[in-house]
Amino acid sequence: MSAPPVVTRFLAAVEARDADAAAACFADDATFANVPHAPVVGPDGVRGLLAPILARSQWVRWDVVTAAHTPERSWLERVDRFGIDGDEYAVACNGVVEVDPARDLITDFRDYVDLGEWRARLGAVLTL
Repeated sequence: MSAPPVVTRFLAAVEARDADAAAACFADDATFANVPHAPVVGPDGVRGLLAPILARSQWVRWDVVTAAHTPERSWLERVDRFGIDGDEYAVACNGVVEVDPARDLITDFRDYVDLGEWRARLGAVLTL
């Protein structure tokens, strides 16, 4: 399988707010980094990273604005939207996803987001 179906499976899991299914898209030695933070490693790390925001949200939608793909890599310009307490919180994001097509698993995921914007929009909501 190539990168697009693997990435689509991951995005569907995120939008379903299913941290276990999202984590299952990653290889055991995979990394996921919200740059500039240090990456988490493996499915357990990914689950731990995503579970709090997915659980706190009533709905999640990661809208892909622009995408480019090779068999092993996807570049995604996105707007990540989270519905929390009746309000929408949206943050622009760019992601690079590396995939091992032989295993149908993500091996590296790097998200680039303006942390100041993220904290300004979501920081107070996530500490409740």
